[in-house]
Amino acid sequence: MAMTMHCNVVSAEKKLFDGRAELVVASGIMGELGILPGHTPLLTELKPGSIKVVKQNGEEELIYVSSGFLEVQPDTVTVLADSAERAANLDEAAAKEAIEAAQRAMADQSAELEYAQAAAMLAQAAAQLQTIQQLRKKLGK
Repeated sequence: MAMTMHCNVVSAEKKLFDGRAELVVASGIMGELGILPGHTPLLTELKPGSIKVVKQNGEEELIYVSSGFLEVQPDTVTVLADSAERAANLDEAAAKEAIEAAQRAMADQSAELEYAQAAAMLAQAAAQLQTIQQLRKKLGK
């Protein structure tokens, strides 16, 4: 039996995962992180992207997070997300529409603040779409 660690993925609205995991992969602001049992403790900010949790039985779960923090302790990984959703619940059409809206807003900028907000919206929508594509690839669709 593979070594495991406890993993919690929560947002302000709900708990998305609470259980044992063999591996957790997340998008930190400095790059991708792969967390295995016994990983060195750390705390990092997350960028919009997916969290992949490989459960105790080898099954994978994909969760989209808009941003937040990941904390690693000797036997626990905790993801505190601003907002999060299971990949299977994401709406591809809505993500594509959000990308187009953000791109239009960036092109029609009237202030630097509006451009920054549009860029953040674009990053989140693109991360949602990427998470949907990862799920499709995993499911072979």
